[in-house]
Amino acid sequence: MTTKPVSLAKLRQQLANVTSPADPRLVVLAADPRKGAQQLLTKLKRQLARREAAEEAFQQRLHYEKPFWAIGQQVAGVDEVGRGPLAGPVVTGAVILPRNFDIPLVNDSKQLTPKEREDLYPKILAQATAVSIGIGSPQLIDQINIYQATRVAMQRAVLGLGVAPDHVIVDAMQIPISLPQTRLIKGDAKSASVAAASIIAKVYRDHLMVAYDQLYPGYGFAKNAGYGTAEHLSGLANRGVTPIHRRTFSPVQKIIANESRS
Repeated sequence: MTTKPVSLAKLRQQLANVTSPADPRLVVLAADPRKGAQQLLTKLKRQLARREAAEEAFQQRLHYEKPFWAIGQQVAGVDEVGRGPLAGPVVTGAVILPRNFDIPLVNDSKQLTPKEREDLYPKILAQATAVSIGIGSPQLIDQINIYQATRVAMQRAVLGLGVAPDHVIVDAMQIPISLPQTRLIKGDAKSASVAAASIIAKVYRDHLMVAYDQLYPGYGFAKNAGYGTAEHLSGLANRGVTPIHRRTFSPVQKIIANESRS
């Protein structure tokens, strides 16, 4: 009596949890002559290859953290978001990851979709040893310039960590703190700690700008995060400057100058 082969729908269900190309069930699938079975095998192999590449890239992004973890030290990643907008603060994140951190999707926030960032935000908070946010207000930016305000915000983020780091990895900047620092160009793509900090800072700032959109409607803050889009510039021209605008940034400066002449 011939055994009826398992249906393709059942096969997909059974193989949904395959995590290794060495899984013996794939050997059985490879021997299945049905076209649908071979298509499923090809799909699974592609998925496994992508997962393996993602894991390899993730391990590479832990390259700078591992030497510190090996000697029992805590290392904090630091990054900023919001240096370019015309409105809102510059926001910095500082994150200390544990040595067993395991969220391979954590990468430079600019390479992720808004949904991916939103999904990763609570996962990072749940796994991280410590997380802190530093703010550089529009007023501070106007007083000391955006570069210096970013440094102050980074300092605030590091000092706000509930756990004292032994070392800091930072995206390109030099933070005014008495801790050894590794400065990386495009650090959010090279270090998982900096990437986690970039995601935390980005999501936090985006939420803040959504709240500001309710407070100051007509500028499109929820969509443009304070950057100089057509909607934002139209709001500036028609409604004027708000308390969260950076008064030293052009074209905000020009609007203020025009208002003072009239």
